[in-house]
Amino acid sequence: LEMAGQLTGLITQNVDRLHQLAGSRRIIELHGALAEVRCLNCEGFESREVLQLRLRALNPGFESDLAGGMPDGDAEVSPVRLEGFCVAPCVSCGGTLMPNVVFFGGTVAPSVVADAMACVDRAGALLVLGSSLTVFSGYRFVRRAVERGIPIAIVSLGPTRGDPEATLKLEAPLAEVVPRLAARLCRA
Repeated sequence: LEMAGQLTGLITQNVDRLHQLAGSRRIIELHGALAEVRCLNCEGFESREVLQLRLRALNPGFESDLAGGMPDGDAEVSPVRLEGFCVAPCVSCGGTLMPNVVFFGGTVAPSVVADAMACVDRAGALLVLGSSLTVFSGYRFVRRAVERGIPIAIVSLGPTRGDPEATLKLEAPLAEVVPRLAARLCRA
């Protein structure tokens, strides 16, 4: 849709960068990305990959002690092994690093919200794919579209918070709907 000029931008709550891997370019990551860490002190950024290399250098052999990672990246580590673990500080100021994501209860940066609102304002329609819109960080864009008179289409299995405002609601798997929608819009 983006390559065909049918998309003003993609606003995502995902933190996995799969949209970039799929070829999307105009992406607003509401909740950040796990591929980066940021310093809580100086707000500097570092790639998660570079941090991982620094952690390996500070903790040689640590990974070999792990009993198989889980799909979400978690791992079981004995408390004894954690006693000697060295945490890598921010390279700029020595501060504490955290994943560059908005956790539950956290706040989306005002500049990110402003960029996403501007994206909605430029749109001829708002298409919501696979979100329940339970969290306000995503639902606020439905509210914005309503305020601006922008039609809203929602494709999601099960009810969503935005259903009452939707111009169109399809309860269907994305894998079935999106390719057909893309083919139709790209022909237009």
